[in-house]
Amino acid sequence: MNQGKTQKVLVAMSGGVDSAVCAYLMKQQGFLTEGITMRLWSDTQVIGDTETPIPDQNCLDAKAVAEQLHIPHCAVAFGETFRRTVTDRFISDYAQGMTPNPCVECNKTIKFGKLMDWALSRGFDRLATGHYAKLEQTADGACLLKKAKDSTKDQSYFLWSIPKENLRHILFPLGDYTKAQIREIASSEELICAHRSDSQDICFVPNGDYISFIEKHSSLSFPEGNFIAPDGRILGRHGGIVRYTVGQRKGLGIALGTPAFVGCKNSLDNTITLCSDRELYRSALTATSINLLVNDELNAPLRVEAKIRYRHTPAPATVVRMDENRISVRFDSPQRAIAPGQSVVLYDGDTVIGGGIIESPCG
Repeated sequence: MNQGKTQKVLVAMSGGVDSAVCAYLMKQQGFLTEGITMRLWSDTQVIGDTETPIPDQNCLDAKAVAEQLHIPHCAVAFGETFRRTVTDRFISDYAQGMTPNPCVECNKTIKFGKLMDWALSRGFDRLATGHYAKLEQTADGACLLKKAKDSTKDQSYFLWSIPKENLRHILFPLGDYTKAQIREIASSEELICAHRSDSQDICFVPNGDYISFIEKHSSLSFPEGNFIAPDGRILGRHGGIVRYTVGQRKGLGIALGTPAFVGCKNSLDNTITLCSDRELYRSALTATSINLLVNDELNAPLRVEAKIRYRHTPAPATVVRMDENRISVRFDSPQRAIAPGQSVVLYDGDTVIGGGIIESPCG
């Protein structure tokens, strides 16, 4: 890292307002700032890994903002890596009856993996992004990932999988701002993206129709199967296991006389167990693919607040390490609709301790 001179910062720019203001703030704070836009996916062409990609609209929008800010801008494509590590896994996880969160994997392998390596290898000291989260350095030099000031926009849940050693190379300048304040900055600086709406969907499934995406980009098929009761009784037929998620009530296409919810999915025998709302509550879960940002050893039971999906309120729990790559999380009170494939993220107040991929609910 550069010592005694201004640090070079690469800003990941998507063409949207958050990353544009991120670049603006970096320049205002005196960093030698450059922008970069990644091409990761196209529904109409194959994107490879190349430093000279054909620009799409996001690249052009980000370049226009960079020109406004008078900073250099370039584009890079990591399409092959993105397909292998993110979209292929997304499809595979759904086929196995899970409910994946591809943003978590993208942050780990692409934004703070592949792009981070690209930046450091070219002499940049830091990578800055428009995520709503904060980083705090402790007296002993450790770097802590923390929740953002704006609780309605906090994205720390999606960032637990970042390799711990990479945190010291990251900047999250939006962490101390609200979304309204970011909009105000964009407007006051007359950034051309100031009034661009926020993206709400998975980037490679912009219309939210993940079933059509899976069918188009894989050879997998998802035949009809049986809805069953917890005791194994056949209740009716489902339209393909990929079309349902744990906790779902609407769109089941079956009338039982009482409210029914998806309790669990079994890809091996292609069944979906329906249950009552009360039966959706579980007191514990196991998780795998763990990444600990604090307390690496976890050699004793630890009190935490655990979050089982993005919009879930963190709940008091005790976490125990089962082996090198698995943890058990036991909640003080049962939690509703714990879905395999989602992330469980562990907090100590505003600090992210770490997380893992939910393997199964239990208890």
